[in-house]
Amino acid sequence: MGARVSTWADGLIRLSALVGTIGLVIEVVVILIDVIGRFFGSPLTGAQDISQMSMVLIVFGGMALCDKIGGHVNVDLLENAMPRWMIWAGDFASAVIGAVIFIGIAWTTWSSIYLMRFQLGVVQKTNIIDLQFDWFKGAIVVMSIITAIGMILRAIGLVLTGDNGQESRGHA
Repeated sequence: MGARVSTWADGLIRLSALVGTIGLVIEVVVILIDVIGRFFGSPLTGAQDISQMSMVLIVFGGMALCDKIGGHVNVDLLENAMPRWMIWAGDFASAVIGAVIFIGIAWTTWSSIYLMRFQLGVVQKTNIIDLQFDWFKGAIVVMSIITAIGMILRAIGLVLTGDNGQESRGHA
């Protein structure tokens, strides 16, 4: 059962990272086209809108993978002086607090979509090319939930095995 959950979680994390990768490719292509267009006096209309929305995909798409491989910033100046249980407690607390934060991001973003779209009947769009925000807010919700699930599974793994579940094996 645990292996199946881990396999599903890894699949979701890979999917989230793929979305982030697609966002990065879009970002690079848009900037390239815009820079070349500016050189010839015809910049890409809406490049700023597309860049801002693709940044959402890049940041939230890569967050779950970053947590899985232990890519977040670790300040371990005092780690050698700390007892092992304190390091474990810090890893556990960071996983739980991170999960709560990402659940909060997902909830707040979903509430924003619900309020604007369904209660007020407003469809938010970007300024230049009228790109709807809801698709990108939906991506934030989904990828935040994926990240929170990964962090919850890491916390459970810490309780059951003592291992922090990150591929870098940075701490416990």
